[in-house]
Amino acid sequence: MKRNHLLVLVALLAGLSLSCRVDRAYQASLGQIDGIVAEEIEAGHIPGAVVLIGRKGEIVYREAFGLAVAKPFEVAMGKETVFDLASLTKPVATATAIMVLVDQGRLNVNDRVGEYLPAFASGGKEEARIKHLLTHTSGLPAYMSAAGLEAEHGKPCPAAVIEKICGFEARSAPGEAFKYSCLGFITLAEIVKVVTGQDVGAFTQANVFGPLGMEDTTYRPPAAWTERIAGTEIVDGTLLRGTVHDPLAQLMDGMSGNAGLFSTADDLSVYCRMLLEGGSWHGRRVLSRAAVAMLTTAQAQGRGYGFDVASSYSWVKGPYASEATFCHSGYTGTSLVCDPESETYLIILTNRVHPDDKGTVKSLRTRIAEIAFPPSAAALDSWGG
Repeated sequence: MKRNHLLVLVALLAGLSLSCRVDRAYQASLGQIDGIVAEEIEAGHIPGAVVLIGRKGEIVYREAFGLAVAKPFEVAMGKETVFDLASLTKPVATATAIMVLVDQGRLNVNDRVGEYLPAFASGGKEEARIKHLLTHTSGLPAYMSAAGLEAEHGKPCPAAVIEKICGFEARSAPGEAFKYSCLGFITLAEIVKVVTGQDVGAFTQANVFGPLGMEDTTYRPPAAWTERIAGTEIVDGTLLRGTVHDPLAQLMDGMSGNAGLFSTADDLSVYCRMLLEGGSWHGRRVLSRAAVAMLTTAQAQGRGYGFDVASSYSWVKGPYASEATFCHSGYTGTSLVCDPESETYLIILTNRVHPDDKGTVKSLRTRIAEIAFPPSAAALDSWGG
């Protein structure tokens, strides 16, 4: 018996030693990120970035690089810079709002879209369900021309956008095929408004961002925030800084389901920790564990009801993240990756569309993901000697 106790003690001590070495190796590997981001800036791929990594309940890396605005004047990037999140709006605001309503019993993901928007139930979309919108399997096209709608209706014209979406014929039967669609998430935000009487911004502020203390997260940021906001594209000589970059979100007056949310790395860190802790943060529950599971685990075509798990877009996870890892990215150069198995999350916020929409973040995302989510503990241990 004593011998068995000794063996157990030796095994525990060996495990602790390995854990310490792995932690030291992991921390050391994070130092490579500075050079990687510097290289990407020097190559002209991005003007600047904020990178934040959390692991096992702690922030282990948080740095800002480069410029928040490069033209027509220069503003240094800061750790608290506010970014246009672009399509990160889809999971963080819109899909989370839908899951809150599911928790509240006010809708079901199996409900037909036409129950809330009767005009949608046409053109082969009659059987489209909320879950099909969430997983991009509704049959809707990916996008539509904003210029044509603006020419006809002026800007903003949210009612015309919804009417146009409802009038589309399905490209495929609901549930049959995956087609990443901004139009589906614009529709979801409209459903939130129909059910609650609040736009998606007001609803998420009251039910998600406010309770979580995410004070730097909002749609249509106030003018007082302008000096803290990273610039996006320069359009017709005007720098977009606090005005949503996405053309359809502009037609929706900045309050859209596909884009329009602005936030910081620190606020998104709180959101990630809420998800990794099962829907609550500092004693404030905003989602049930069941809702978190629906949001972050594959439901159809490799997509969760909000986040990507294993679709063709999931490359942002990097090559070594666990199968349970969920993620999403945004056109402006933003991305979020969470691995519940290692309790690690990675937030990369860049303004890659500034100033002329010619930047790229694919290499940056992949290189940093390889560090944040290494091959295995054993491999990481070997890196650290």
